[in-house]
Amino acid sequence: MEVTVYILRCADGTYYAGLTKQEIEGRVWEHNEGIYDGYTKSRRPVELMFTETYDRILDAIARERQIKGWSRAKKEALIALDYEALPDLARNRQGEAGAKRPRGSTGSP
Repeated sequence: MEVTVYILRCADGTYYAGLTKQEIEGRVWEHNEGIYDGYTKSRRPVELMFTETYDRILDAIARERQIKGWSRAKKEALIALDYEALPDLARNRQGEAGAKRPRGSTGSP
């Protein structure tokens, strides 16, 4: 069973990440028709910007969740297939990849 992870650009310029087991064209049509209540219903029309296909639904769910947690800039790099930019866009606000503050830290010296 193939599962497609996709990114849509909504009419208001925001991005929506989702996944589907059906043909992607049909799923985009459903978004544009407003068949289901949800994020995109009030932001139509939507445009398909990116897809990835997975054989395992668990892999697709993990990827969708990962993308949903990304910044707009990182989603745009993925849409542009600029994979080299993704690690730099993953850096936190202090500019250190993967750095975490100790518990109870306020971030101030």
